[in-house]
Amino acid sequence: MKIAVLSRNPKLYSTSRLVEAIEIKGHKAIVIDHMKCDIIMDEEGPSIHYHGEKLTDIDAVIPRIGATVTFYGTAVVRQFEMMHVFSAVDSLAITRSRDKLRSLQILSQSGVAMPKTAFTNYSKEENKVLKHIGQAPVVIKLLEGTQGLGVVLAETDKAAKSVVEAFESLKTRVILQEFIEEAGGADIRAFIVNGEVVGAMKRQGAEGEFRSNLHRGGSANIIKLSRAEKSAALNSAKSMGLAIAGVDMLQSKRGPMVLEVNSSPGLEGIEKATGVDIAAKIVEYIEQSTTRKRRKKVKA
Repeated sequence: MKIAVLSRNPKLYSTSRLVEAIEIKGHKAIVIDHMKCDIIMDEEGPSIHYHGEKLTDIDAVIPRIGATVTFYGTAVVRQFEMMHVFSAVDSLAITRSRDKLRSLQILSQSGVAMPKTAFTNYSKEENKVLKHIGQAPVVIKLLEGTQGLGVVLAETDKAAKSVVEAFESLKTRVILQEFIEEAGGADIRAFIVNGEVVGAMKRQGAEGEFRSNLHRGGSANIIKLSRAEKSAALNSAKSMGLAIAGVDMLQSKRGPMVLEVNSSPGLEGIEKATGVDIAAKIVEYIEQSTTRKRRKKVKA
């Protein structure tokens, strides 16, 4: 098979590991910068041109779409899907996961436990919104924030009101979320491939930091998930339609609370913390899926 990793930087850890795993499995790997793809639509059907050449021999793609280029990146993935190329991550699922508000609505509808969250249109009645969450401290998040950026902990109602007013003055939309104090600045990342938790780590924020992101100085260690944590992670990925996902959860007095479902989770932290070859698991999933697809074609 010829498997393309859709990535803007072949030197990134996740990209290079996927290429390595593809080649170890005996397949041909190619890295394609999705932002340099031309999407062509005419009476001959959908096609993609890359560096002036039409792509015709790709069997599967692994999307590694950055949050800042979601619109065009998912359009490229969708074009591959329309060309009957298997995508390890569905384009619609990527779109769902990148819309923070929409993803939380989907998780809530699916009965997934999460910190109580409130969203309102540009409102001057901040106190009314805060009442939906309860008393401070409260977490305030930009809808477009990633990797812990645009996340603020307001320790008093007055501070929360000031932060919300500041964001609203910039016409920036935010959500307000219950602060789970007992989590102690730590969270859990469960990595899912094809309906199975293939690795899990506990991330601890740096001293004095309530965000646990590794990009912000956090540390990570392997963890064995409880039955409830495993169930919450699998249900979250399934509700979002993601075959590959990183599910972030908090450990609370009320059980696991899901924060976010990531459609392009990084491999470096999870592989180093767990020692599991996650990249190989992803390639194995592609092998199984494309084999089933070929068998269905033969039967048809």
